[in-house]
Amino acid sequence: MARLSKAQVEALLASYDASPIDSLTAALRIALDAPLMEWVALLELADFSVARHQRLLRGELVALDELAAELNEVREVAAHRPPSHLADAGDYAPPSGIQPR
Repeated sequence: MARLSKAQVEALLASYDASPIDSLTAALRIALDAPLMEWVALLELADFSVARHQRLLRGELVALDELAAELNEVREVAAHRPPSHLADAGDYAPPSGIQPR
C-alpha cells in the first residue's frame, strides 16, 4: 500500500468531474501499488466491503464520490493481499505434492 502525494490527489480531483472512473483508476493504481491493473481488478484488490465493491462496480456516483473524498483525506486504500509481483518469495508454497528443488 502506498500513500498518494498531494500532487497526485490534486490530479485526481482535477480530472474527476470529466471522468470519475478513469481518475479513480489512476489513483488506485498508485495507492494499491498496482500500476497495470484495470478498474475491476483494482476493486477486487482493494479491501472494500462487498456492498461498497458492488456500488463502485456499478459506477454509482455517490460511491465514486465517497472514494474520491476518502482518497483526498486519507490518501491510501488497504489491499486484501499484495499484488503477485510484490509477494515475498518466502510466502511461496508449492502446490500439494510438488517438492521444491
